[in-house]
Amino acid sequence: MNQHLTCHLADETAMLSFGAAFAGLLHAGLIIFLKGDLGAGKTTLTRGILRGMGYQKIVKSPTYNLVEFYEVSRLYFYHFDFYRFNDPSEWEEAGFREYFNADSICVVEWPEKAGKLLPIADLQVSIHIVESGRNIEIHAGTEAGKRCLKHWRDPESS
Repeated sequence: MNQHLTCHLADETAMLSFGAAFAGLLHAGLIIFLKGDLGAGKTTLTRGILRGMGYQKIVKSPTYNLVEFYEVSRLYFYHFDFYRFNDPSEWEEAGFREYFNADSICVVEWPEKAGKLLPIADLQVSIHIVESGRNIEIHAGTEAGKRCLKHWRDPESS
């Protein structure tokens, strides 16, 4: 089974639409890493995911607060941004470990700033800026991630 997905998104509208479609794959217990340069569209993708889950309020970047929390239906959705971390131990000191559980979806921007302290990502989304928009690569890191990508390709498979 192919453990990755790639696509090209022409603009912000396409990123939001992709995020909304991607939301249909997600379920409680997943950890998603978002990687990309500043301005690549990580928060825009997260906004699209939340819109796809039915969340209609403002979706803010967690850059200054480190985490933004959203309750969607009975699901807990945590959007982290570790850009400002100077040392991986800051993740441990912030007490975020408890957020990564079976009742929540955790989306993490700049996961590399937490070093090896974070759990393994089920899905890792890399966003690359190109002249004509963004290229997206999604890699599965766990069996749960592989099932998500399989469902993306074949919605009847689950």
